[in-house]
Amino acid sequence: MTRVSSGPAYPNEGGLAQIEAALRDLRVAAPVTLLPDTLVAAGLADQYTSLHTLVGPVFVAWNGRGVSALTLAEDPAVFETRFRAEFARPISRGRAIPDQLGRAIQSRLAGDRHVKVPVDWRGRTSFEQAVWKKALEIPAGEVRPYSWIAREIGHPKAVRAVGTALARNPIPLVIPCHRVVRADGHIGEYGLGGPTNKRAILAAEGVDIGSLEQMAQSGMRYLGSDTTRIFCLPTCRHARCTGSPPTWCQLRTGSRCRRAGREPGPDRRRGAGRRSIGRLAVPSSRRSDPGRHADGRTARGDARADAPPARAPPG
Repeated sequence: MTRVSSGPAYPNEGGLAQIEAALRDLRVAAPVTLLPDTLVAAGLADQYTSLHTLVGPVFVAWNGRGVSALTLAEDPAVFETRFRAEFARPISRGRAIPDQLGRAIQSRLAGDRHVKVPVDWRGRTSFEQAVWKKALEIPAGEVRPYSWIAREIGHPKAVRAVGTALARNPIPLVIPCHRVVRADGHIGEYGLGGPTNKRAILAAEGVDIGSLEQMAQSGMRYLGSDTTRIFCLPTCRHARCTGSPPTWCQLRTGSRCRRAGREPGPDRRRGAGRRSIGRLAVPSSRRSDPGRHADGRTARGDARADAPPARAPPG
């Protein structure tokens, strides 16, 4: 006759029941920061904090994808409302920028255009990204006109569109669109505090604002060297090789520069098929056209508009 045991079906069945009972009684609340930190890390929410800059305190927002916004510090509630309206994501005040990201931002603000700062590009067009990335190539202490960016990204007629893209720059200072000026040399507007802040930033980077605006007032756009026989934009690195004032002259157009016996300053980054006019890259075929100025206008004076955009670029 077979006996049927009344004990546990498995030797450790009683122990498992005790463990399950203990787990049911275990109550440990998750940290209150777990959910918001997880959403930020996944790019589903943002955090922000204030940062001191040359133009005063600014708010910097970020998420796991990178920096998402930078604006002059204002009422936090106003900033949060505007951010949610523009980006359609929740945002909250953070304790501090993550160490690695914070160091990269500080290096960029100090003028290091080569340091990698991760940016959240979501919602931005490829054209806008091309404009902003090209602005990153302008060294501290130099400026370029809107038309330079348009030509460099392969859209020479899209000067106003370039201005609009700069006006939509979400992270001025990090993307230095303050280094982009009007074609006539005037500083132009600036969304991060107006022309006063733009002048202050450029001056801190080494731009001689007085000379730049004086040339703009007199209609001069280029410097021509009597020693190196080159011409370029007044803030271009080549202009710094033109020597003391007696060795250079101011010129209005590229065609006048050539008639005066000057050649465009070479851009060492470009191949032999392109030459630079103070880093205004122009195809070689265009140099052979005596009826076209270096800035793209024809001898009839009829050509591309290079007026500042309707909106003020923030950076």
